[in-house]
Amino acid sequence: MRKILSFILIFFGMQVATAQQLNCEVIINAEQTGQTNLSVFNTLQRALSEFINQTTWTERDFQNHERINCSMFITINSFEGESFNGSIQVQSSRPVYGTSMITPVFNFNDEQLSFNYREYQPLNYSQNSYTSNLVSVISFYVYTILGLDADTFAPQGGTPYFEEANRIVTTAQQGNSQGWRGADGQRSRYRLNADLLANTYAEYRQALYDYHRLGLDVMHEDVLGGKENIAAAMEKLEVMNNRRNNSLLLRVFFDAKADEISQIFSGGPSINSNELVETLNNIAPRYSKNWRNIQ
Repeated sequence: MRKILSFILIFFGMQVATAQQLNCEVIINAEQTGQTNLSVFNTLQRALSEFINQTTWTERDFQNHERINCSMFITINSFEGESFNGSIQVQSSRPVYGTSMITPVFNFNDEQLSFNYREYQPLNYSQNSYTSNLVSVISFYVYTILGLDADTFAPQGGTPYFEEANRIVTTAQQGNSQGWRGADGQRSRYRLNADLLANTYAEYRQALYDYHRLGLDVMHEDVLGGKENIAAAMEKLEVMNNRRNNSLLLRVFFDAKADEISQIFSGGPSINSNELVETLNNIAPRYSKNWRNIQ
């Protein structure tokens, strides 16, 4: 379990956002290619796992049990020679203070994955230069995970990591792969990063802090107070939704949190559930079945 108070004191003392490095599970699924036995897929899976878990992404070192748990599930739909096409599902979580509970933070499916890879090719991240689209995509999601995690511990704590992800967006555009430009759709890496840094969606990042630090992390001592703070976080998201309806960040939030929210409010000390359900149906109607469980 992380020492949250120490984390926050260090954070403000250094005046930079710090986050734990990663404990990332990487899975390559090549079933759709019909050639799952090719050694390149095992080599790629092993290389990516080492790249993510052994690279120093932050200025601060953490013990193994303090690392951010995450996963990257890569589906290869097709390949020809050294050219691969598919998708990547990225998830991350963090522990809840005072409990054994793990809470999901990020759940995102990127269907614009294409890259060139030669078996045993070294994978290295360079801050100021473009190496390959594969390195750029993976590094982008590493810094996005770090930023979202930091936001759950301190208001706007993830900004330096989102800014690093933005540098990756800029440098990766020279590779001419999909996902890095504004014209690449509403679920692109460009759009995700731009929205995370935009004042238009500031309530999303504040809601991450309120939901986790003021909500989940206090529930081991004050269940009702934690629930009230989580409900208040939903009201912040409603303000954002009223300004910009059906945003990508709202979909990202509830893709990770819908099941958990319905579980949190399905029993125990109750709040004004009618208002909460109305808010949730307004901002996340896609998950209306989940909201029916709220009491």
